[in-house]
Amino acid sequence: MTDLVLSLLPLALGVVMSPLAIMALVAVLLSQRARVNGVMFLIGWALGVFIGVFASFAVLGFFEVHERNAPPLWVPIVRLLIGIFLLLGAVWIYRRGRAHTLAMAQASSPTEVTAAAPQLPGWLKSVETFTPTRSLVLGTGIFLLNPVDLSCAILAALDVRLAALDTTTGVLVLLVFGLVGVLPIGIPVVLVLVKGEAADPALHRIRAWIASHTSVLNAALVLVIAVLQLQKAVSALLAY
Repeated sequence: MTDLVLSLLPLALGVVMSPLAIMALVAVLLSQRARVNGVMFLIGWALGVFIGVFASFAVLGFFEVHERNAPPLWVPIVRLLIGIFLLLGAVWIYRRGRAHTLAMAQASSPTEVTAAAPQLPGWLKSVETFTPTRSLVLGTGIFLLNPVDLSCAILAALDVRLAALDTTTGVLVLLVFGLVGVLPIGIPVVLVLVKGEAADPALHRIRAWIASHTSVLNAALVLVIAVLQLQKAVSALLAY
């Protein structure tokens, strides 16, 4: 179990340190109807996290990787491909991610949020105000359509499957993993629910801090995750 927790920790941090998600949330919380829009964004983000994690867990269950003496060959190959993708993602985040984060830091409408995060649904480009439904879709889409976040969810589900835990324990582990991923989005929402417009200065400070500091940290974290996955993949392939 200790090895499992250690393997899940960087993946959980990869979800927690999602600057575009927090930036989009801040834009939602500074909009009209901030309380209801913020809650809907939080619900959408939670849906995205848990759909990504448990859908991956369910799909991997069909392959019965945990019931074999050694994982099948496709497991290290998948790790290798995801590791390479995350390695390239770390380079992209370092070189271009800051520009997207800075653009999101100025966003105040769905149009501007979508321009800063082009993986989001195109229909958001045609509207100028946040609504509960758009905030819900925004929260879900920012996770499920972000390849880095989704890769962390897939890898977490794979590690839990390979740990050969019983189904109940595996689900509980992934539930905790998902809750950790939801926590950084939940805190600003609770702040607005409690303080209302008085929370605006704190939200602006959060936005400014993330725009200034997280790109390098996020790139470094993704690089660590990539190296860990590549090491596991190469070790497994050499054992064949």
